[in-house]
Amino acid sequence: METIGKTTTATLFLCLLLFPIVFSTPNDRLVRIGLKKRKIDRNNRMAARLESKEGKASEAFLRKYRLHGNLGESEDIDIVALKNYMDAQYFGEIGIGTPTQNFTVIFDTGSSNLWVPSSKCYFSIACYFHPKYKSSRSRTYKANGKPADIQYGTGAISGFFSEDHVTVGDLVVKHQEFIEATKESSLTFLIAKFDGILGLGFKEISVGNAVPVWYNMVNQGLVNEPVFSFWLNRNPEDDVGGEVVFGGMDPKHYKGEHTYVPVTQKGYWQFDMGDVLIGDQTTGLCASGCSAIVDSGTSLLTGPTAIIAQVNHAIGATGVVSQECKTVVSEYGEMIIDLLLSKDQPLKVCSQIGLCSFDGTRDVSMGIESVVNENAGKASGNVHDAMCSVCEMAVIWVQSQLKQNQTQERILDYVNELCDRLPSPMGESVVDCNSLSSMPSVAFTIGGKILELTPEQYILKVGDGELAQCISGFGALDVPPPRGPLWILGDVFMGKFHTVFDYGNMQIGFAEAA
Repeated sequence: METIGKTTTATLFLCLLLFPIVFSTPNDRLVRIGLKKRKIDRNNRMAARLESKEGKASEAFLRKYRLHGNLGESEDIDIVALKNYMDAQYFGEIGIGTPTQNFTVIFDTGSSNLWVPSSKCYFSIACYFHPKYKSSRSRTYKANGKPADIQYGTGAISGFFSEDHVTVGDLVVKHQEFIEATKESSLTFLIAKFDGILGLGFKEISVGNAVPVWYNMVNQGLVNEPVFSFWLNRNPEDDVGGEVVFGGMDPKHYKGEHTYVPVTQKGYWQFDMGDVLIGDQTTGLCASGCSAIVDSGTSLLTGPTAIIAQVNHAIGATGVVSQECKTVVSEYGEMIIDLLLSKDQPLKVCSQIGLCSFDGTRDVSMGIESVVNENAGKASGNVHDAMCSVCEMAVIWVQSQLKQNQTQERILDYVNELCDRLPSPMGESVVDCNSLSSMPSVAFTIGGKILELTPEQYILKVGDGELAQCISGFGALDVPPPRGPLWILGDVFMGKFHTVFDYGNMQIGFAEAA
């Protein structure tokens, strides 16, 4: 008995001794980067609208940008990019330098550069609310100094290239070229939850011809296979955001087999797809083929207006600004009329009903201002909350009708008619949150397979309770041939389908996410 006890004790001791060795051995050589997730925020969406020039936010949302890559100035690649990072929901952590300086980044398959804020960023407010890379604190830093700038759909960054070691999970990518951002000219980057971007696209679209981090992982033999994969957790109640896996894929992240399609044009992860179905009905335009890009750096699904209009009609979607306007009219229209009839100052009306604050001269927004002020103090003084802005417009419209001695019923009808005419700056559309069960599925033909999204998967819920708003996950983007018609499949799509980016075989795989 004593011998058995001694043997058991020795066995347990040996197991405990070997335990850390067994579990630290890279038997599958997969590098897992946990992703943090946040809900889409109404104020962030409104801030994104305000990024537009002269109110043309649709241009900001879907703007083309020219990438001065390795083709040179005379042969710029005119590639469409949907870079509305204000909606980005998934972030992960990396380190730069020795010892490491940590940053939260978006792992973005729709771009190819790595950038983080620089300690030399003195004049951009955004830099003061995010960690900044300090080259003087790194033993492995190597100066470069080549200038760089990137224009996104909702803002721009500029700075200069540097070189240092980059830590991704337990991998150390040596001598990685990256951009130290010294200017971040965007509200997006001010209130964003991320510090920078780590691009996972191809070198063909890399600004400054910099070798992407992923290329160096492969070239330096840090991964077993030249493959990385995304699992995005779309469960709103779960704190786990998902994982990016470098070196392969985790079988726990998907069900069944992947459907693979070849990459048709290096730059973005682009492939050819077929028809788009609403329910079981064809939408026509892509029946003979469309191009598509898988982009982890954007939330929405964007495609040709001809198809998006059909989708939004089928799901009963209306413009998000029109909907916000009608909400104000429905809930506060009669009160606005009463306050104006009681000779209250028009400038005070919206503050009296609680949609704006009053600074002594005019109403000013409370919603976004409170969020941004938390970070930037007076820098947000000109940022207007959606409901406040709509209320101010409604007051003007009601005033004009009161001067014509119109009845209350006629005034409210007139204001609602004007609401219908309001453009949605970013092409956003909203639906009735209570109607999801009656909406059709929307499916994409990829690799000969039908990949289907249900309403619960393509509708984004913003806010909670009575103020909750359900936003269509579809946006319009028209790209002429030969580049288009083009779809950009963002997180709405990648959340349903586990996505494999097979760099070795130049193909992309999709399987139902687990």
